[in-house]
Amino acid sequence: MGLFQRLKRKPKPDSKQFRWEMALSINGRHIRYVTEKRDNVDEVIGREGHLNIKEDELIVFASAQTVFRARIDELQIWELLSKDGVVLTGADLEHGGVERTVVAYYVYYRK
Repeated sequence: MGLFQRLKRKPKPDSKQFRWEMALSINGRHIRYVTEKRDNVDEVIGREGHLNIKEDELIVFASAQTVFRARIDELQIWELLSKDGVVLTGADLEHGGVERTVVAYYVYYRK
């Protein structure tokens, strides 16, 4: 393995570094809506909001309320293949620490 490859190596998805890099990359993104799968049906749980980092937590704010809040160190974050949104899985501090998976779809801006 060459020097360049070692310098460019990406962090593992389970590492804190990867979680913080993903959280920082989506910080401030505006979202169109947020869904959660309940009884094998995707339900919209919030519309028109944003993703923000406050101290060590990622907050999903939609429909004028916090719909999901989790510590970044314990959160699994990955973007959809289409790059239209992000999937967040973790203990939701806003709802008593229940393990939840939500999908936040970004607002589409034509460039």
